[in-house]
Amino acid sequence: MSVIAPTLTLERRLLREHTLLIACDEVGRGALAGPVAVGAVAVDAARARRRVPEGLRDSKLVAERHRPAVAERAAAWVTTSAVGWSSAAEIDEVGIIRALGLAALRAIAELRGAGVVPEEAVVLLDGNHDYITPAGGAGLHVRPVVKADRDCASAAAASVLAKVARDDLMVGLHDDEPVYQWVRNKGYASAEHRAAIRSHGLSAHHRASWAIADAPTLF
Repeated sequence: MSVIAPTLTLERRLLREHTLLIACDEVGRGALAGPVAVGAVAVDAARARRRVPEGLRDSKLVAERHRPAVAERAAAWVTTSAVGWSSAAEIDEVGIIRALGLAALRAIAELRGAGVVPEEAVVLLDGNHDYITPAGGAGLHVRPVVKADRDCASAAAASVLAKVARDDLMVGLHDDEPVYQWVRNKGYASAEHRAAIRSHGLSAHHRASWAIADAPTLF
């Protein structure tokens, strides 16, 4: 079955009312180990008139071997991009929803450092819940959209960029903790990951506050 490519229909409509659009999407929310990452991309009206990069989809729909090339094309297509992070320890301290908001605000702050003025933009957020405003983004115009990463090219770009960045980080952490096989599972609840936790306990990169023993197998 073919996968329908995301479009810029919503972005073009929103950019009639705003000078800039920032799209955000998270990666790693359901993992047992590692940080959560939120990708953010800025798109203006001129970029929204350009062709969507080849192969751009929600990161879950792009084969792992193809993601780096798609991410490179996405980064070249948008005005600017960033990835914000919240660590496993921070997730344990403040909870996953607050951590998502903090990671998003850190990504948006990086965009600000590149010359973007977030207060002049509409923030297109994948999902049905605004986790950015309660985390300190009160001055932002946040618009949650269900399945934005599937349907909106800007959110798909944020998704792929965050996924590649987080996967690269987890592969790097694997060298320090090879028993958990993060090079393969990227911190998610694979059967081998949970078996390693039962045998060796938790590392400093695990989300210790989670009911890890009861987590469903995702791979």
